[in-house]
Amino acid sequence: MARRSVSRERLIAAQASAIFDVLADPSQHAAIDGSETVQGHLGKQARLSLGSTFAMRMRLWLPYRIKSRVLEFEENRLIAWGHFGGHRWRYELRPVDGKTLVVETFDWSTARLPFVIEAVGYPRRHLKNMERTLFRLAGLVETT
Repeated sequence: MARRSVSRERLIAAQASAIFDVLADPSQHAAIDGSETVQGHLGKQARLSLGSTFAMRMRLWLPYRIKSRVLEFEENRLIAWGHFGGHRWRYELRPVDGKTLVVETFDWSTARLPFVIEAVGYPRRHLKNMERTLFRLAGLVETT
């Protein structure tokens, strides 16, 4: 694969600040995770900021724990994190007519073993996971 990132987007009827508050709170990640691999956060965690770390309980066939670091951060506009594998998850928020366009990207261009990620088909499978994540995120923040 020449391009090593995949993205999905959704227009969410909520302010960027409300959406960003969910993304910057690791205790909310299990509630929005469309892959259902995130089981919960570990320890007490303050709101995320550039360089902060957070740990999550995960399950992909077997349970494990993972520690991630915030690699990109712009309040109410951009947050991205990654772990020892080198790949990252990025959320970009753009206001559009009183709503917010949220773009989720899985980026393995910086991965230590990108060919492994491609060989197991994770980029293709992750497209549906990202759609479910954005759906769940919308469900948490949209007002009726």
